Amino acid sequence: EMRAKLRSTGAIGETERPKVVPLTHYLLYKYNVDWHQLVDETRQGSNKEEMEKAEKMLQEVQAAFRESEAKASVARQKLLEAQSAENAAKDREDAAKASEAAAKKKEAEAKAAAEQAKKTETQANSDAAAAKDREAEALAAQQELEAALQELHAQEKAYNDKKAELQKKSEEGGVVSRNKAANELAQLLAEDPLPLRRAKITQEAAVKKAERATAAAASAREAAEKSAAAASQARQESEAAANNATAAREQAEKDAQAASRAREAATAAAQASAAAKAEADAAVEEARQQLEAAEAFLEEVRSRPGQAFGALFWLDRELHEQRKYLPVSKGGIAK
Repeated sequence: EMRAKLRSTGAIGETERPKVVPLTHYLLYKYNVDWHQLVDETRQGSNKEEMEKAEKMLQEVQAAFRESEAKASVARQKLLEAQSAENAAKDREDAAKASEAAAKKKEAEAKAAAEQAKKTETQANSDAAAAKDREAEALAAQQELEAALQELHAQEKAYNDKKAELQKKSEEGGVVSRNKAANELAQLLAEDPLPLRRAKITQEAAVKKAERATAAAASAREAAEKSAAAASQARQESEAAANNATAAREQAEKDAQAASRAREAATAAAQASAAAKAEADAAVEEARQQLEAAEAFLEEVRSRPGQAFGALFWLDRELHEQRKYLPVSKGGIAK
């Protein structure tokens, strides 16, 4: 309760927890007296104007430290946030650039695959056309052999038909006509039918061989056409994949550019925050200089006659308290 009362009047700082209580503090609490009045009552000299100037310098120092501390606190926080945002932006930029590089590589691979698929399709179409031509040649040869075989069959039929006709004539009609038919039949039968039979057999074998060749050519043509169709499908899919890879690469480039712009903005914000912190540090330095000037002036006043010891005590104590707002490296003290 006593500490709360002393803090409310400014006799001690907000964070102070003194283990030893001065008599003055106890009297201030017990009699509910403002310490400013106590200090005024303890003035014992004729240096009132100098003391008022010292108090004014104290107030200016206190105001300067309050302002600089507020600026420095905000600047530190903003700098940390800006640096964190900058680091995150750099990470995103690096990831975006890595994605861009991967997309470019994938695009190059997809285009190479599409080009190879196009070459494969061209070769497959060429093979299919050649197979079709070979099939046509085999079919033409087969048809030619079949025509020759039909001619042999026609010759054989004509031979058999003439033989049957002469056989019938030799058995019917008058004697003269029968004898004539028998004579012609004998001449016909005297002819050697072996060449015709051999030619027919040979031609039949050639036709069968041609049929097998034509069937093989047809199978080869069908297989080549299937390969060509598969190659066309593969080429279309490869081209689609290449187009998708190009679109992905373009999007990755846009993402990388956006990430770079965001990183640049974050860097600029971090630089601005650093400048603001430097400005806040300069304000702290200016407050330190004011503090030292006030301390020097107070020391000068203390060295003159007509001192007000109570006021000097409190002013010295308050100035000392302001050093809590300074870094230790610049003469500050622990809070």
